[in-house]
Amino acid sequence: MRRLNSAALLMLVPTHLMLLVVIALPSIYVFWLSLNQSTYGSDLTFVGFDNYLTVLSSPYFWRSTLNTLIVVNAIVYVELILALAMAALFLGGVRYPRIMFAIVLMPYAISEVVGVLIWKIMLNPGSGVLARAIENLGFGMLNWSVSPPLALGVVTLISIWHHLPFTFLLIYAGMLAIPKSLYEASRIDGATSWQEFWRITLPLTIPAILISLIFRFVFAFRLFSEVWLLTGGGPARFTEVVALYLYQSAFKYGEFGTASATGWLMVIGSLLVASVYLWAMHRRMLKGND
Repeated sequence: MRRLNSAALLMLVPTHLMLLVVIALPSIYVFWLSLNQSTYGSDLTFVGFDNYLTVLSSPYFWRSTLNTLIVVNAIVYVELILALAMAALFLGGVRYPRIMFAIVLMPYAISEVVGVLIWKIMLNPGSGVLARAIENLGFGMLNWSVSPPLALGVVTLISIWHHLPFTFLLIYAGMLAIPKSLYEASRIDGATSWQEFWRITLPLTIPAILISLIFRFVFAFRLFSEVWLLTGGGPARFTEVVALYLYQSAFKYGEFGTASATGWLMVIGSLLVASVYLWAMHRRMLKGND
């Protein structure tokens, strides 16, 4: 047994070394950088937590944080509802399941940058095929480029379209793991399809739902490409999100210390959100073992 454990540990060493080099060491350096004042061509000057105070006192940071919270919550929960509906539909059986499955997964196979640019072309006011279709339906010109709420709505739509297959796969896998005998017993008792969903499918899919929420919240907090390629944070930085605020601080204004502080604030925020769902999963697991 000891030999087996030693062999297993040795096999894990390369993975842990890679995590140390790729994640741990850069994270430690970024934290150190966040405690210093730094810009192009200058030496580091230790300032303690002044960079964090600078970020937290910036109105642009709080505006970008509000935009991020609104967009992320809209993305995650709308995506969750759509993924649940699609997974339940596939579980009940669809025609041509392989073709339908390929269609559902197709957006996730497209590069994020390419996908955003395609949507930008289709929604281009006056010439985009979707923009023209919406205008012909009587809704007026879709001039999202000068309307921050509309632009953030387009960002939300694109992000949901691109990442929905990921959430769908997690939830559909959770539904497939439910024993078929439970459905057979419910049908014998005369349960309807709606009752089966609420009494069997949804409760037993909660672990998969919590896992998908953790992943999507953490990933969605890094929202960048959609906003950068669509609006660049404009007009007047009204569509800026936290990741774009970090990028602007570092590469436009050369404030590497405040950018690093912003990065660590994003990490802390993601961990706080993830901890809520991890706590919910832990409670559910303890209840299941009682």
